[in-house]
Amino acid sequence: MIKRVLILDNDPDVLDAMQEVLVYSGFEVKTIEDTDNIFPIIYDFRPDVLLVDYILNGINGGEICHQIKTNPRTSHLPVIILSAYPRVINSLGFYGCDSFIAKPFELEDLVGQVSFFTMRKAV
Repeated sequence: MIKRVLILDNDPDVLDAMQEVLVYSGFEVKTIEDTDNIFPIIYDFRPDVLLVDYILNGINGGEICHQIKTNPRTSHLPVIILSAYPRVINSLGFYGCDSFIAKPFELEDLVGQVSFFTMRKAV
């Protein structure tokens, strides 16, 4: 069964790079650039893991993670926050995320984290 990854980032170049490497690694990937209507997208796409950038237009990725983790329909969804500002995220807390990846990152590390959480969910 193909595992699904939802990626939320407002940088189209970053989205393209992550999508390309994850699709190449065998994942089905959906990308979105804004936070509008993320819950209907989650309900419809049913991702196995969510990657969310911390710095977004409007609400930050940490708040989105918190909303996902406190919603009974989505609290099971593994959330990985990505940020180029690891000191900020460390000082504010991790919002209940399952993992954190500092930008810039190695694409192999991204695939490894996504694989870990999709395999863990399958067990």
